[in-house]
Amino acid sequence: MTTNGQDTPVDDAFHVFDTTLRDGAQREGINLTVADKLTIARHLDDFGVGFIEGGWPGANPRDTEFFARARREIDFRHARLVAFGATRRAGGRAAEDPQVKALLDSGAPVVTLVAKAHDRHVELALRTTLDENLEMVRDTVAHLREQGRRVFVDCEHFFDGYQANPAYAKEVVRTAYGAGADVVVLCDTNGGMLPAQVQAVVATVIADTGARIGVHAQDDTGCAVANTLAAVDAGATHVQCTANGYGERVGNANLFPVVAALELKYGRKVLPEGALAEMTRISHAIAEVVNLTPSTHQPYVGVSAFAHKAGLHASAIKVDPDLYQHIDPEQVGNTMRMLVSDMAGRASIELKGKELGIDLGGDRDLVGRVVERVKERELAGYTYEAADASFELLLREEAEGRARRYFRTESWRVIVEDRPDGTHANEATVKLWAKGERILATAEGNGPVNALDQALRVGLEKIYPQLAKLELIDYKVRILEGRHGTGSTTRVLISTGDGAGDWSTVGVADNIIAASWQALEDAYTYGLLRAGVEPTE
Repeated sequence: MTTNGQDTPVDDAFHVFDTTLRDGAQREGINLTVADKLTIARHLDDFGVGFIEGGWPGANPRDTEFFARARREIDFRHARLVAFGATRRAGGRAAEDPQVKALLDSGAPVVTLVAKAHDRHVELALRTTLDENLEMVRDTVAHLREQGRRVFVDCEHFFDGYQANPAYAKEVVRTAYGAGADVVVLCDTNGGMLPAQVQAVVATVIADTGARIGVHAQDDTGCAVANTLAAVDAGATHVQCTANGYGERVGNANLFPVVAALELKYGRKVLPEGALAEMTRISHAIAEVVNLTPSTHQPYVGVSAFAHKAGLHASAIKVDPDLYQHIDPEQVGNTMRMLVSDMAGRASIELKGKELGIDLGGDRDLVGRVVERVKERELAGYTYEAADASFELLLREEAEGRARRYFRTESWRVIVEDRPDGTHANEATVKLWAKGERILATAEGNGPVNALDQALRVGLEKIYPQLAKLELIDYKVRILEGRHGTGSTTRVLISTGDGAGDWSTVGVADNIIAASWQALEDAYTYGLLRAGVEPTE
């Protein structure tokens, strides 16, 4: 056991090494500020990874500032901060190299050095000799070790280099390990390897060099997670990953399925107690920081990872959830979801009702009516797997024998005015009945749907003050039956929140405003239902 500078012991037998802040940040569309990097580092430390690679100090001001602030502002409980950099330049000395000095100045207790392991890259990219490249590795590792730093060496393009010149690739590993590197990491930099190849190479390198080996896999063949686990099977005890698989081109080995596989499939304890159950939350929190929508179909942590749509699946899950789930979703902080669609059978409806807290009581006629109604409406273009609130209203209507109505619409109208100065005015008027009172309300908005939303709110808030908390948070339009062009059927999905949660509703019509009105009606109705208001209409 070693420590991370705090009181928490760190098991050094197996390393979970995260490079989201360095390699993950190279993904197209990600541009992290220093504040972003500090926030992500805290999330990763909470998750319990052993090492967090923060970036390349000295290469750019942002990474230099990150290391300075991380030392002052983050009290790492589980992770050790890692600085990334290159071996010294050809023909020089590590003790005099400014890049190497910047690594030391970062204050990071661990340094990862990138070294060339492909003979062609040494000669063409570094423009030096194979022997000098070995000396650059030896000198830099030894100097950093003399300065009290722990050193990992990333052998860039190792697998491609091994295919071209296995003797030289292995000599780089021997040199780094002999100079004092704790781990030598074999990098599939171009991401072109397959699991059987990785396993064979890693096993051979361990046998021939005696070095402690790690793996860094890119996902260009879609095999980064599989390649990482294949390396573990061959004896690697250090895995480099990124949160949500972020990284250059198509990305890196995804931290979350790798860790989940190690803990749940291999039985290897690599996280602190209870941390695995935080995985879904951590994944989504990091996605929010990098401003990318969380992948719905990501293994383990995606919202669809344990979602069931087919009636056959639902029938089996009703008997035993394990029949169609490889783990209990709560182990990774996720939940099982039953999707309601035109593929739904009786079991899907019963399980979904149970999930929503509605006891259908084994009423076969009731369940049959719901199934048929869902299928009819989905044929018309509705989608209930993405609109749980609209489905719950439909289900309650069938179960209770009446629709939940808090208001009744007499009519609505929207006027869009095109002004000479190029601006537009949007005004909506709604005529409603609520609690026996006829309501006429008019409002303006920054678009026709927003104007309708505002008019509905103006008309109803005096009667239902609970609506003041509601906020429209997302709006999506899908054109159905595109062959009809502008006359196509339109589906609108609206997400609404009340500060304590959010829900989605759906509307379908041949008019985008009419479809939006349907979804708004359901959104307000469901909001009042959530608030515990009894229907009056």
